[in-house]
Amino acid sequence: MLSSIALSVGDYNGIGPEIILKSLRDNDIARFLLYAPASVALYYSELLNIPPIFTYVRKVEDAIDPHKHYVITDGFDDVIPNPGKLSAISGEVAMRSIEFATKAVKDGFADALVTAPISKEAIQMAGYSEPGHTEYLAKITNCDRYTMMLVSDVLRVALLTTHIPVKAIASAVTIERVLEKLEIVNLALKKSFGIHQPRIAVFGLNPHAGDGGVMGNEEMEVISPAIERAREIGINCEGPFPADGWFGNKMYTKYDTVLAMYHDQGLAPFKALSFGKGVNFTAGLPIIRTSPDHGTAFDIAGTGKASVESLIEAIRLAIRLSKKKKE
Repeated sequence: MLSSIALSVGDYNGIGPEIILKSLRDNDIARFLLYAPASVALYYSELLNIPPIFTYVRKVEDAIDPHKHYVITDGFDDVIPNPGKLSAISGEVAMRSIEFATKAVKDGFADALVTAPISKEAIQMAGYSEPGHTEYLAKITNCDRYTMMLVSDVLRVALLTTHIPVKAIASAVTIERVLEKLEIVNLALKKSFGIHQPRIAVFGLNPHAGDGGVMGNEEMEVISPAIERAREIGINCEGPFPADGWFGNKMYTKYDTVLAMYHDQGLAPFKALSFGKGVNFTAGLPIIRTSPDHGTAFDIAGTGKASVESLIEAIRLAIRLSKKKKE
């Protein structure tokens, strides 16, 4: 039986609708439920000259054919996309789409959720306080133990902190938080990825991992004690490592993932090595959720130039993880 994948439309003024349509055009590996205004799918189908691939229904209960792709329109008013432009309305639609698609997975109508890119600025304009997908998904699934993990064929990178200002990072690096994230990542690698004894590397916070306290003491006072506590409960982890040398020496070939202390420390090198084929996976959620590793790309929205590789990889990973979960 084909997997059923719920799709959130993302910001409809970005490349989300385009990459969804292009990815599903010849896709028969799953059944897809897109939560969006009908006008958005119709607009981009015409703009990009993509033949109709969706059946339009109001409620998910009416999506009864397991071999058809559906647009679920309940809860959405028709809108007119304006590619490349920020809009509070597009931010509102993006977040409602995430909410409805998540509910479809929780209620058993879909096996996994794949989210298209949103604009953090647009969702703030729409009145949402969450800084991004990860935090909002945790809120609406009542999950307080989660972490962002970027996945590719080359490496996996998990994050201790995500969408917070740089000036707030140091105070957010605590023994308890490092230990919690290591527990989440270790369990996700076992349950979702089938790795029996995961090997986890842990980055330091400061340049050269503090260099023995010369450039900071978080490694000695926080990160190393957390690693020791994690080892005591059976987590196979090592560090703290300097991030530059770890990537430069290709240490990622020796570990199943690395826990980075902050967003750009982990994601800048990840995207340099994997951009276009990386997938964002939220470890710890009660549902399976993946997304492409790029943003809305307003500068090319509506031009037909957007690459679909990362979204296709996100779909494939969602299907693979949902099948493993059923097994």
